[in-house]
Amino acid sequence: MHHYDEPVYLISIVAKILEIHPQTLRQYERENLITPSRSDGRIRLYSQRDIDKIKMILRLTRELGVNLAGVDIVLRLKEQIELMEQEVAELRHEVAVAKNVTTVPPEKSMITTRSIYEMIIFDNKE
Repeated sequence: MHHYDEPVYLISIVAKILEIHPQTLRQYERENLITPSRSDGRIRLYSQRDIDKIKMILRLTRELGVNLAGVDIVLRLKEQIELMEQEVAELRHEVAVAKNVTTVPPEKSMITTRSIYEMIIFDNKE
């Protein structure tokens, strides 16, 4: 099994999988909607991530009637949202860590310990 980002699919295979013409994939590349990797021989190679992105493009254009300029805007906004979600997750983690860290230096803090013992006495009388 290949890694999600590993470019292994030829343009003809991707076109067959998605039931589109290879020229459509070339057009998406010209419009900078996708950027397939290239082999040493300049052959386009697509990853599973690329295929999923193309599926999204097809859904936007076919089902929602979005033109390619609109698709570009949607993809850029989606990328920005993903970056912001990642940043929010990192900030939440930092806040959680900060909440667990004391702000008073240990040499100035006063620690009191106390212990509470609870006793339960059972009466075994019958």
